[in-house]
Amino acid sequence: MSAPSDILTLIAAQPERMRLLRGVRDDGPADAWIGAGFVRNAVWDALHGYAESTPLADVDVLYFAADRLEAEADSDWERRLLEACPGVPWSVRNQARMHLRNGDAPYRDCADALRHWAETCTAVAVRLRGDRLELLAPLGGDDLLDLRVRPTERFRAKPDLYRQRIAAKNWLARWPKLQIDPL
Repeated sequence: MSAPSDILTLIAAQPERMRLLRGVRDDGPADAWIGAGFVRNAVWDALHGYAESTPLADVDVLYFAADRLEAEADSDWERRLLEACPGVPWSVRNQARMHLRNGDAPYRDCADALRHWAETCTAVAVRLRGDRLELLAPLGGDDLLDLRVRPTERFRAKPDLYRQRIAAKNWLARWPKLQIDPL
């Protein structure tokens, strides 16, 4: 795997991930994406040669709806997705309001929100638009494909939070080929 298009090919070949993408397309918020570990773990598992996918702690669904900023809307989408795809640990977040929690200026869209996530390799998402798989990687896919973990520009200013997150995730235990920027 060496190009962003390879990420889409990998995801397209995984029936369970495609099932969840169809669920979000059909029963989730308009123009929603699934990001973070959903994409990252699939790539890292493939690059480590693992036959079985690493279980997901949650399935991060992101969307942008500036006209509905209350947290209850996210809970409503989680319930709807849980009805469509039972047993999935859905985590739905409207990126139009997440800047408030994160102490940032308002985000313009999902791509802008991803630029503020913790690591460059996590700031990726995929979605189905009709039957076409799309990739959203505003910071590129090189770090993800190179097994490199480093903070986004926003998290360079939050070194303690970045280090805490890296320690809590303990990614090296599962993916020993990773190169983690200690910051």
